[in-house]
Amino acid sequence: MNEIVKDLTKIEQNYKLFQQQQFSFIRALEHTRKEAHDTFRPVSSIIQVECYKDHHCYNSTDRRILNMFISLCNDLRHLCHKMETVHPGDSVTNGLLEKCKVLLNDSNDLTAIRATYPHAVVNYLSLEEARHRYGGVVSLLPIVIDSIWEWVTY
Repeated sequence: MNEIVKDLTKIEQNYKLFQQQQFSFIRALEHTRKEAHDTFRPVSSIIQVECYKDHHCYNSTDRRILNMFISLCNDLRHLCHKMETVHPGDSVTNGLLEKCKVLLNDSNDLTAIRATYPHAVVNYLSLEEARHRYGGVVSLLPIVIDSIWEWVTY
């Protein structure tokens, strides 16, 4: 259990660095969406961010921040797998873990999720961005991290 807390703390520190660069993340998504001629659809999945990075990203700064997001998602996935093996769980912990696994699924539709208080990640976006384009993708990490902390404290 101590290893999970240690790993989660490290992920959370990396997330804080990512969070400080949220505007760079949004700009990178804007640039790659324009290159992909895909400006009408919201960014709705991890695989979509990966596709933008792999096929439509021509700027090293954009590539770096998109890689950071994907790396955080992969680290959280790996941590969920580790949590499964460490603790067999009960209905509450299994429910939290299942929620994290579903959210971190590459093709899961993130358009309907929104981080709420105390997370202000969506508040930093303009109204249109928050409602339509990026609200789900910027909400993913804080929601999953909160769920894993809830699992740990339970």
